[in-house]
Amino acid sequence: MNLKPLYAILTFLTMSAMNAQEVPYEEYDLDNGLHVILHQDNKAPVVTTSVMYHVGAKDENPEKTGFAHFFEHLLFEGTKNIERGEWFKIVSSNGGQNNANTTQDRTYYYEVFPSNNLELGLWLESERLMHPIINKIGVDTQSEVVQEERRMRYDNAPYGRWREQMFISLFKKHPYRWQTIGSLEHLASASLDDFKEFNKKYYVPNNAVLVVAGDIDIDTTKKMIMDYFGPIPKGEDIQRSTFIEDPITSTIKTKYHDSNIQIPAILMGYRTPAQTERDAYVLDMISTYLSDGKSSKLYKKLVDEKKKALQVFAFNGSQEDYGAYVVGALPVGETSLNDIKTEIDAEIVKLQSEPITEKDYQKLQNKFENLFVNSNSSVSGIANSLARYYMLYDDTSLINNEIDIYRTITREEITVVANKYLKPSQRVELEYLPQEATEN
Repeated sequence: MNLKPLYAILTFLTMSAMNAQEVPYEEYDLDNGLHVILHQDNKAPVVTTSVMYHVGAKDENPEKTGFAHFFEHLLFEGTKNIERGEWFKIVSSNGGQNNANTTQDRTYYYEVFPSNNLELGLWLESERLMHPIINKIGVDTQSEVVQEERRMRYDNAPYGRWREQMFISLFKKHPYRWQTIGSLEHLASASLDDFKEFNKKYYVPNNAVLVVAGDIDIDTTKKMIMDYFGPIPKGEDIQRSTFIEDPITSTIKTKYHDSNIQIPAILMGYRTPAQTERDAYVLDMISTYLSDGKSSKLYKKLVDEKKKALQVFAFNGSQEDYGAYVVGALPVGETSLNDIKTEIDAEIVKLQSEPITEKDYQKLQNKFENLFVNSNSSVSGIANSLARYYMLYDDTSLINNEIDIYRTITREEITVVANKYLKPSQRVELEYLPQEATEN
């Protein structure tokens, strides 16, 4: 059966749906440097207010790591006008929900409210920026929260420290070498003044983007934004350091023993370019082809067909300065880690030797079209995307045209990029072993 016409039809339908969902937006700056992006969508009575700050783990002092993630928690403690412990009560009692998250590049706070509570959302975020309370009781409280998070997600979780161990070897100079959770020892030894200085430096309007998306009136929203955010003083200009990694020229072999696991794993990590580079987009397609889900080449080969692996997994993270593609597997029975590694390498060599089939290429294009459409399918998703594209890509218009980059990637280009980055001599090989194991 010739599937090409079917794939062509699916691609056309997906592209038509995507083009019909173009996201309108307006952006401008306040005098204090706060960048504002507005997206009006009156189909449902819901509004998202969000603020993204250009501060993440990579902006920390190597002797004081964990601050960015800690502030994700700390800035819910209260403000001059919001009593300690009342933030979440205010949100929930007004029909809303809120959350925050931190990466190595940025910190993001948001609220989702019925649209008649837009002003409340703006007031909350302006309070976080203008009147935060940073005191000992808040620091001590959140220290306990972060310690518990560290125990649950890293120290006591099976395979919980693989990323930490991989990135220690992938990055030697760049702050990406530590994780957003940071060091509990650094946080414990930090003074109250250390936390206040971090807030003063990074939580300023000229280091942030405010996005309001949903059921709004543009003129009314602009007036509210000026009322709540206009009076906030501009902060000092932030000077950021540049870190250039030396190329990896020979395989870095390392091991880690985890007392929480019974089955070993092999992980292979490749340092990749910044997310704004075209090669990073090509690597997105490569990682999807090789290792994304049960339809990927590696899963079908190692798990379904040869039954050498219990699971194949991958992490493809494009970030502001560098990215990382990490692929690995858990072996079945007597299958060795070296055997798994050989099978993975064989599939990579195929990718490097000849272009993927037209059928596989069309499947990839359809998948990325679908992902792109879905990312803009909710107001909160649109708000996140607008903030991210502005802050980390310096191009808000990518919310509507990033898919064009994927569309222009060719099968031949995939082969070229695979040869450029996925070399055994340019990777970290991490054997992640049970505590009792002494050798593979």
